[in-house]
Amino acid sequence: MRYRYETKGTCAKLIEFTVEDGIVKDVKYTGGCSGNQKGIGMLVEGMKAEDVIKRLSGIRCGLKSTSCPDQLAKALTQVLENKDN
Repeated sequence: MRYRYETKGTCAKLIEFTVEDGIVKDVKYTGGCSGNQKGIGMLVEGMKAEDVIKRLSGIRCGLKSTSCPDQLAKALTQVLENKDN
């Protein structure tokens, strides 16, 4: 299923991604540093959502309390929590 997540506290404004059978696919950021966003998407492609969450949760960007990778982890957490409900 395809998801859209509006980020909070980052340069990127939106993350779109697919989760199929617990696997993360086709991550696309809108806004932010293009190279970094593409890199994040390529690195997590094919990973289990739970593993992405473990690796990216809590990453900060400078003095900010979050980052683009952390926002992806939050988005995936939300997807997994809603799946269980």
